Amino acid sequence: MPDHVPDRAAEQTGRQTAAGRPAARREARTAAPDTAGGARTEAPPAVRVEGLWKRFGEQVAVAGIDLDLPAGQFVGLVGPNGAGKTTTLSMVTGLLRPDMGRVRVAGHDVWGDPVAVKARIGVLPEGLRLFERLSGRELLGYTGRLRGLPGDEVDKRATQLLDVLDLAGSQHKLVVDYSTGMRKKIGLASALLHNPEVLFLDEPFEGVDPVSAQTIRGVLERYTESGATVVFSSHVMELVESLCDWVAVMAAGRIRAQGTLAEVRGDAPSLQSAFLELVGAQGRDTGESLDWLGGAR
Repeated sequence: MPDHVPDRAAEQTGRQTAAGRPAARREARTAAPDTAGGARTEAPPAVRVEGLWKRFGEQVAVAGIDLDLPAGQFVGLVGPNGAGKTTTLSMVTGLLRPDMGRVRVAGHDVWGDPVAVKARIGVLPEGLRLFERLSGRELLGYTGRLRGLPGDEVDKRATQLLDVLDLAGSQHKLVVDYSTGMRKKIGLASALLHNPEVLFLDEPFEGVDPVSAQTIRGVLERYTESGATVVFSSHVMELVESLCDWVAVMAAGRIRAQGTLAEVRGDAPSLQSAFLELVGAQGRDTGESLDWLGGAR
């Protein structure tokens, strides 16, 4: 059977928007090194998706999408609830087999060369599940051993991540006793421990308090500035607009638009306005159906 057909079917903080960044810095992050002739070439995409399909019974979750996600940038996959974002990320990261299509991450086929892909990616999935009877420090040690890192290197990286993510004071507490924000941060530390080329985050700021969200953002910004790629899903347009260089808009299992933030936004006053137009969404008119709500008692 051909390799492209599987064998079985938080809140906005004060960071500059992508549009406000110096153009030279954006170009430096997206262009490949000079060739022998001195010309610069576009870097290959961090993720390439071709003809990806997924059906659950009669429900089509993802309908033949194509994506080229650029390397070295913040990439947002946005859409309403039920758009297919989580299903797409699950297939791209090798957690779920597509019915048809092909995915390459960091130059490797997700299903043809899964070991190479998993060595190059970090994943923070939706509905994060952790080993709750381990302490935060023990969880990172276990993750490092699974990744084949030397013990002293695991200790060094774990110490630095715990400190930067403001978890040093809680590193010996059991994960079961962590708050939602702390769980997201220790999950992020686990995903970053082996220094992946591409980091996939599914709704990373959902349920996270503003202080933890700011900490997570700072770590992710530093990570992308080093040339790595962050791909994250969200339905919060203000957050995406403040973070992302590049956006793909998804609705009903299909890609409605993809490109730089400015390209997707177009002439709309905000990404939120462009998004609503692209997905054809309108707020439901309540009319007089809630005329009993509020008012004098």
